[in-house]
Amino acid sequence: MAVELYMKSGDGYRVATPSKICEAASAHLFKKITKERPKLGPPKEAADFLKQQAGIDHEQFGMVYLDNRSRVVEVQILFNGTVDAAMVHTREVVRAALDFNAKSVIIFHNHPSGGCEPSVEDVRLTKHLQKALAIFEIELMDHLLFAGVKCVSFMERGAL
Repeated sequence: MAVELYMKSGDGYRVATPSKICEAASAHLFKKITKERPKLGPPKEAADFLKQQAGIDHEQFGMVYLDNRSRVVEVQILFNGTVDAAMVHTREVVRAALDFNAKSVIIFHNHPSGGCEPSVEDVRLTKHLQKALAIFEIELMDHLLFAGVKCVSFMERGAL
């Protein structure tokens, strides 16, 4: 038996497709975040804000876009990967930061394996993105790596 979901539309109700449900959820989250606009300071605050990364079974790479007063403008997962890698494209990272008019960003990703040590590639990517964003006067405030309930801040480790 097939079940159809309906969503309210401007002129009535329409069948809700998976993409429309995702769009509605994203719009709802955006309204909630921009209404609350938390200010992120030390790495601990950012890690607490992003703790939903724990327990995801594939790598994800995302960004927190911040305004000139370090308030959250948007949180976005940019790239989804496999169990041990996510392909990150510098051009898309910079474009997204510019699209949200971010003054600074925090990047984050997870290690589903539970290993909390940044890889050589993680460190290389962080330095590369920091240089690329700096060209557009966008500060890379931190790179947070989540593994289970643990979180590593590249800033606290002096890798930024």
